[in-house]
Amino acid sequence: MKKYKNFGLLVLALFFALPAAAQLGEERHNFAVGINGGLNMSTVSFNPKIKLNTLNTMSAGVTMRYMSEKYFKMMCGVQMEINYSQRGWDEKIEDESGNSYSRTMNYLEIPFMAHLAFGKDALNRGVKVFFNAGPQIGFFLGDNEKINWTTSTTRPEHGKEVENKFDYGITAGAGLEVSTGIGHFLLEGRYYMGLSDFYKNSKRDYFERSAHSFIGIRLSYLIDITK
Repeated sequence: MKKYKNFGLLVLALFFALPAAAQLGEERHNFAVGINGGLNMSTVSFNPKIKLNTLNTMSAGVTMRYMSEKYFKMMCGVQMEINYSQRGWDEKIEDESGNSYSRTMNYLEIPFMAHLAFGKDALNRGVKVFFNAGPQIGFFLGDNEKINWTTSTTRPEHGKEVENKFDYGITAGAGLEVSTGIGHFLLEGRYYMGLSDFYKNSKRDYFERSAHSFIGIRLSYLIDITK
């Protein structure tokens, strides 16, 4: 678990160092807000390991972005979102029992990311390539289990309630932005790696690790409030 946290801190330090280096650039004061929505291809890192399929879930929320600097061809800013996000897992059953189990977990998630863009200035129309990365926190709202289990014994995770309702990790993504006269349209691929466990992980507990991860596809629409 420690190596995951160290890796996450290193990624964040490197990424946030880039906007800091741009403070000698040309100032921008461009604030935009909008909506986002998309698909999460979710799984969970369990230890002891459980064989899983990807669980397709949804995400939707509000996006706020502030662009503060332009340094040569790189535009720097920050982006925050408040999302309703579903995660979870679907267990891979490799026998012929007909058993199945999946759990969808609902979170209020808040990523706070550095935003770097290359291409046409945000004040003009055109296409840009962008990168996002930063920390993310989440608050567990509830879950839904789908179980069809015909054998007499179930697994330790079946019916087990979430014990840690605060989630945190790092998220990073890249995509394309098309700026038009009616707003900004963004298509992004994003990855989230959880650094926390939703089950207790002491020596007397069954699971040493139970952390979320997902690959997301996001479509966002932003309109400028200030330029």
